[in-house]
Amino acid sequence: MRTANRHLSRSTLGLALAGVTVALLTSACSTQDAVCGGGEYPVLAVGSAGSACAPDGEEPPKGYARYPEGKVPQHVDDEWYTYWSTRTLDENGRTIDLPEEN
Repeated sequence: MRTANRHLSRSTLGLALAGVTVALLTSACSTQDAVCGGGEYPVLAVGSAGSACAPDGEEPPKGYARYPEGKVPQHVDDEWYTYWSTRTLDENGRTIDLPEEN
């Protein structure tokens, strides 16, 4: 019986460690700050640096536009967040580089 109990304890410990590992790996993605909160979507300032969040189902506020499809930042410092830190949209919806700060 001792061997059976030892085997059960090792199995239980192994399962517990596996569960903790999975929890840590999956929670790492959720620790990034979202660009907008629930019920909102990100919008880009037209012709200048900046962004904001607009309520789902509403058009962007004056002076802002939706990000181009497939290029919408979801989390702070993700690929598209970084991309748009040096670019914006002009009044015709074309991507343009932001002027360098002096």
